[in-house]
Amino acid sequence: MKKRKIKYAEISILAFVWFVLLLTPILFREDTNNPVWNSINNQLEILIPIAVLFLLNRFVLVPLLLFRRNLISYFSSVTFLILLLSLSLNFYDIRSSQGFGSRPPVGDPLNPREKPYPDHEIQHEDNPPPTQRQPRPVPPFANFIVLSVLLLGFDTGLRSGLRWIQIESEKIHLEKEQVATQLLLLRNQISPHFFMNTLNNIHALVDKNSRAAKEAIIKLSKMMRYLLYETEAEKTTLKKEVEFIESYVNLMKLRYHEKVKIIFSAPEFIPAKTLPPLLFISLIENAFKHGISYTDDSFVNIEMMIDEESLLLIIKNSKKKGNLNNKVTAGIGIINTRKRLDLLFGSAYHLVIIDGNELYTVNLSIPI
Repeated sequence: MKKRKIKYAEISILAFVWFVLLLTPILFREDTNNPVWNSINNQLEILIPIAVLFLLNRFVLVPLLLFRRNLISYFSSVTFLILLLSLSLNFYDIRSSQGFGSRPPVGDPLNPREKPYPDHEIQHEDNPPPTQRQPRPVPPFANFIVLSVLLLGFDTGLRSGLRWIQIESEKIHLEKEQVATQLLLLRNQISPHFFMNTLNNIHALVDKNSRAAKEAIIKLSKMMRYLLYETEAEKTTLKKEVEFIESYVNLMKLRYHEKVKIIFSAPEFIPAKTLPPLLFISLIENAFKHGISYTDDSFVNIEMMIDEESLLLIIKNSKKKGNLNNKVTAGIGIINTRKRLDLLFGSAYHLVIIDGNELYTVNLSIPI
């Protein structure tokens, strides 16, 4: 649909330009005694060669040379065609019976009674007429060169601009499809290992604390429902996204011993805002992946602050002792998250990752 609109707009603009060029001799003609058709015929003598050059440029030179970045060949071909057609037009003008720049006769030499001037305009020898320099008309080939350069420049710029718009539109469409695919992969990435470990933890809770096991099953079912249904749409409510993160964090607590401190804080009042689903889960997963140690004290601290216009997510996690001298490598989840943020918010978001020796911090601010 968008390609069709661009094509209609291009055709309309070109039709208007050629309509104006055709009507120029009618709208701006100085000699009202000269028939209109003569003015149009004179204009057609220039417009027909320009139309030939226009068609060659639009359908041959631009797609085969300019769009393939053969700039020297393109400009050389255009210059050669303009000079060739202008020389042909000049030759035709010389051979034509109508001489451009000739002055019409002022009297009939075969009829001496017909005076070239009225009586009151007769000049005497004592008072000779002042010499006046008549302006020379612009040769047709000069008009042809000027109109050719202007028209070809306009048409080439129009085609290049519309082609750029089409390429950018297709690029955005492909990026959206890629983001949708990445979201599907992200959703599938969360499911297998996380659900397997969570089910094992729930199985261990059944005999020890059946009530906690029941609560874990309910939270797990909510997460599965969210992953299966809510993430199909382009956007979800901020409240559901916060509930999903909260359920995820609570279930992750079941996996680790008491030495791991896991804290998630969010405002009690969540405004009725929408945002793309699963926007933060890769950052949170990364914190648990690189911040949790099964032998040493470790922590993951997730804080979310929300106002009417923006959301700030701060994630802090400890680093395993094995990683103290190594920087945390950004995984595919972090890379995909940054790509999604670029596509969704452009320059309106801020993502700062601080990889320290003992602390890994992520600060993300997005408009809502």
